[in-house]
Amino acid sequence: MIRFASIACAIATALLLGACAQLGIGGWTTLVDGTKGLDNFNRVGEANWAGVDGAIQATSGGSNPAYLVTKVPYKDFELRVEFWSSDDANSGVFVRCQNPNQITDENCYEANIFDTRPDPIYATGAIVKVAKLTGPMIKAGGQWNTYVITAKGNRLTLVLNGTKTVDVEDSKFASGPFALQWGRGVIKFRKVEIKAL
Repeated sequence: MIRFASIACAIATALLLGACAQLGIGGWTTLVDGTKGLDNFNRVGEANWAGVDGAIQATSGGSNPAYLVTKVPYKDFELRVEFWSSDDANSGVFVRCQNPNQITDENCYEANIFDTRPDPIYATGAIVKVAKLTGPMIKAGGQWNTYVITAKGNRLTLVLNGTKTVDVEDSKFASGPFALQWGRGVIKFRKVEIKAL
């Protein structure tokens, strides 16, 4: 009887911990999980965002970039983003945005996803107009990738597929929502999680 009670207690604990993780109680909040999560964002601009084949993706849109913008702002955080981009994709993860209705690389920090950017110093792995690539560019096209974006005070770091590509201090923007961009090509996001620091 004691053994049965111990097993039942262990199962209940495991279920409770699983529920807590889903609700973000362990510190992480999941905003995109496979095809789920579009309702966590406001849409800005025209793109055909949809849950398809285990991810949220966009493959076409209007003449200007389009965004999925979080409904709440974030100040200090660690953000994990799993994404797939076509070789010709122009996308990015914009953080600490100052105007949630008008997303630009002038009023947000843009962690770029753009392998074919004409000026490669701000290509994939850089923060556009803030932090150039310091090492060789990591091509993201045609594969699943993971960005870990950390913003704590004035310090911003980007880690792409386990390689730190940016470590910089900049004080332009202290907080704001973040946004996922479609600008050209195909972009897919299958996991997006954030943790306040």
